Amino acid sequence: MVNKIAARLKTVFRVLLHGDEAKLYKRNTLELTPEEILEVKEFFPMPKFFIFGHARSGTTLLARLIRLHPDIHCNWQAHFFTREPTLYSLIENPKVKEWLSIRSNRWNRGRDLSALVMRASSDFILEREARRLGKSVVGDKSPNNQLKGKSVSLLHGIYPDAKLIFIVRDGRDAVLSHRFQGFIDFPNRLKKRDLQIREDFIESPGAFLKENQSIFSPGQLMNEMESWVENLEETECLANDLYGSAYLQLRYEDLISDPVFTLEKIWSFLGFSESDPKLKETVLSEMTRNPDEEWQKEQANEMTINIRKGKSGSWKDFFSDQDRLLAKQIAGETLIKWGYEKDLEW
Repeated sequence: MVNKIAARLKTVFRVLLHGDEAKLYKRNTLELTPEEILEVKEFFPMPKFFIFGHARSGTTLLARLIRLHPDIHCNWQAHFFTREPTLYSLIENPKVKEWLSIRSNRWNRGRDLSALVMRASSDFILEREARRLGKSVVGDKSPNNQLKGKSVSLLHGIYPDAKLIFIVRDGRDAVLSHRFQGFIDFPNRLKKRDLQIREDFIESPGAFLKENQSIFSPGQLMNEMESWVENLEETECLANDLYGSAYLQLRYEDLISDPVFTLEKIWSFLGFSESDPKLKETVLSEMTRNPDEEWQKEQANEMTINIRKGKSGSWKDFFSDQDRLLAKQIAGETLIKWGYEKDLEW
């Protein structure tokens, strides 16, 4: 309870100090004017969309499925606005910013060119690949758990005309998946304590599955669950405020349980109300693939054999009693809000 109260107090403090969450991140953010947006679209006319989500929340799966549509392309991990150094690093040097805005520069029409330079750069990267594939709408997916709500504000400064999709997964499953990703993909980055847990799991998985031993190192679950809650709260608040009807949020679990219906909803959101009936078969076929699972089996089959990849509710197999209590204290209300629990009796 102490952790949950502390998280709430941090949010309240930010609001009291800076105003509402939207204003908190919108300050000092470059913005394109409506006239500049129309002008840039003469050169880069494709509609753009961006997929945000917490790490291990199904962003890659969603991107793979979205681009099955014959008119839509989506690739991933550009991190234009979701991870430092971000697209804004192009104009971070004061001398560059001065060059783009100095009055003697007769090309800038008396206005700072920084936002246009960033927009043109990302538009070129996105449309370059989409044009080669014969697509007419293009987007990028990049998890935004590092910058959270700030990512939405940074995005809106350069792409106020884009559409934003936010995919949410049960935070308990997301942080567990992230933990195993670290074990499998990045063992060289693990600290001594984490390496020991990894070795213990490989040697005796039953201790974690049945004997109430935590898979997390001290303090890790608390930090991960707090980050998940903050990301959902900040992203939802800012996205609704800044993008309104151009913002769509969905749950990973709904994508898994009814991928065709969910994708038809997304494609309609992106401007395609009708789709080829054959797409249903294509979607269901793609759902049988799991490249991430195949990769992780190659990397550490001795570990993945005891993990239910991509399945909802995997946290129930691994959370110790203390893990459950901590997750409930930090994220209980958020889990109820997003429909993962009806109450705190779990």
